Amino acid sequence: MASRLHLVAVIGDGTASEGSRPWRLAEALGQRLVDAGHRILTGGLGGVMEAASRGARRAAAYAPGVVIGILPGDDAAGANVHVDVSLPTGLGHLRNALVAHADAIVAIGGGAGTLSEIALAWIHRRLLVAYRIDGWSGRLAGTRVDDRVRFASIPDDQVFGVDTAEEAITVLRRRLPEYAEARRAGTAG
Repeated sequence: MASRLHLVAVIGDGTASEGSRPWRLAEALGQRLVDAGHRILTGGLGGVMEAASRGARRAAAYAPGVVIGILPGDDAAGANVHVDVSLPTGLGHLRNALVAHADAIVAIGGGAGTLSEIALAWIHRRLLVAYRIDGWSGRLAGTRVDDRVRFASIPDDQVFGVDTAEEAITVLRRRLPEYAEARRAGTAG
């Protein structure tokens, strides 16, 4: 039996324009995530979400169904053109709670919506990775969201800071199994 592909959420600046630094970082990340054997999940709209989705579609390992968008509205047609599976929720920003339940979350810039996804992912004990750029990802990279001990077995638990897609993939490869096991074992402090 084939192992399950990990679902990695890419969150961040929904207003990033094509060619901007957050866009380029997200596009490279989307491609590298799929080539590393992951599915990607976004909020399905524009900016970082669209860039990551487009990058995923350009991956050599791309297959239909790997790019998932959880939309805030109630119309599947509202997704960017690169989304394979469009899940309209009608929940508005509350859909961020669904995005925060991915196996891991990678943030690229972002404002209040991104901050809410990071906070929810922290509460739900997910692996968090953040690019060191302007926005909430840069503010939280290399820190802990609060003082709670999420896992007794992971003393260096934090929002892991990265600068490149390669660094993000390295963190995911190294840390995803550890976080998955700690959540399964229920080793909260």
